[in-house]
Amino acid sequence: MPLHRNFKRDWLSQPRTEFLAGLVVALALIPEAIGFSIIAGVDPRVGLYASFSIAVITAMVGGRPGMISAATAAVAVLVIPLVRDHGVEYLFAATILMGVFQGVAGLLRLDLLMRFVSRSVITGFVNALAILIFMAQVPQLIGHHFTVATYAMVAAGLAIIYGLPMLTKAVPSPLVAIVLLAVVSIFGGFGVSTVGDMGHLPDSLPMFHLPIVPLTFETLKIIAPYAAGMAAVGLLESLLTASIVDDMTETRSDKRQECFGQGTANFFTGFIGGMGGCAMIGQSVINIKSGGRRRLSTMVAGVMLLVLIVLLGPWVAQIPMPALVAVMIFVSISTFRWKSFLEINHHPRASTAVMLATVVTVVWTHDLAQGVLVGVLLSGIFFAAKVRNLVTIETSLDGTTRHYVIAGQIFFASIDRITEAMEFNEEDVTDIDIDLTHAHFWDISATGVLDKVVARLQGEGKTVRVIGLNLASATLIEKYSDNEKPFQSLGVVGH
Repeated sequence: MPLHRNFKRDWLSQPRTEFLAGLVVALALIPEAIGFSIIAGVDPRVGLYASFSIAVITAMVGGRPGMISAATAAVAVLVIPLVRDHGVEYLFAATILMGVFQGVAGLLRLDLLMRFVSRSVITGFVNALAILIFMAQVPQLIGHHFTVATYAMVAAGLAIIYGLPMLTKAVPSPLVAIVLLAVVSIFGGFGVSTVGDMGHLPDSLPMFHLPIVPLTFETLKIIAPYAAGMAAVGLLESLLTASIVDDMTETRSDKRQECFGQGTANFFTGFIGGMGGCAMIGQSVINIKSGGRRRLSTMVAGVMLLVLIVLLGPWVAQIPMPALVAVMIFVSISTFRWKSFLEINHHPRASTAVMLATVVTVVWTHDLAQGVLVGVLLSGIFFAAKVRNLVTIETSLDGTTRHYVIAGQIFFASIDRITEAMEFNEEDVTDIDIDLTHAHFWDISATGVLDKVVARLQGEGKTVRVIGLNLASATLIEKYSDNEKPFQSLGVVGH
């Protein structure tokens, strides 16, 4: 019964809305796929076939309904050296291996690593993507195809996209903008750039193609590093995009299934002469804003992409690029988290710093993985610093006995607080009590500093008692202490 309900929900719920949303996405995918093919140095059909295949397969086996996956720039830039040095056949082989790696990542539950990506990093990731999407439209506005008509069409497209929903939401406003501006461009002869100017559209269906590469270990050595990089970047962008779509739709996705879905899509895409891909936040936002929420919209996007380029290629080639630029500017504006400006004054400075560092790194390098890595590392550093500052050490002297009361989380970043607080070489002090009732030891750095402190105090001839050690910390010390019998030698009294 649950399977039946899921099928009805994912494929039969609001079919008209889902179909129209998918159609809008298909139109927006065409110039993107061609552009990414050019970046990778391959024929446009490689990116177009990949976008069709990946969208259709992830619609069936992905873990995030409504999310659009296709050929992407993030993956395309990684394979430039591979195509240049070894040829496109090695790209197909690397794409197949990429899918295998992503499937293995699903088996190893690497999707759980997303738990270490903070909200600040995700906000920075979203804002950086919005900026990159807008920057990608700039060449169309100031390039060699620039005319007054270009600006006029972009303005008209934005007016339709934002104005039509005030009158009716029966049809996605981006689709209306594309159709109306295409009619105006075709019959008006304004001389603006078109989709056909981006590259030649294929006129045949993709066929099964076994990569023509030697089946040797040498080939594996060539493609494995590229496949691993593509798999990592693809999964990172896909899982982050899935989290963003989760927030936009207020629903949950299956991140592990998404790993399998991405792996399956890329694996089979390599056998039809396609390049690797992953989730696309821009197209996913178009889909969500157009009303697409289910698997049907993603399936329609992939199928209609193939229909448009193969059967309606001559007409699609005449679609004006300013119409698609208007749609992507709309996506950029919709994607950017404008509330983050207001949150700067209210959120902790560390969170703001992480968000800004992620944005700057992604925009500067055009590499999403580097931006997220910087954000995650900064988040970890700030968290460690915060926890370190929560460690408290109180000391008092009672006759010939020195008492230390240590509270907080003891790990590599906080051990210096202990060594700095200890009084060594005190005269007239014969006994040392170290109370760890409210402390917890986390790593070998913590056990090491306790070993060091106790050994030095004992070397001064003092009697050291470690009191109140909890069971988990005592177990860690017993396992990793440098002393052969740490409990006896440290005089530990269990709590």
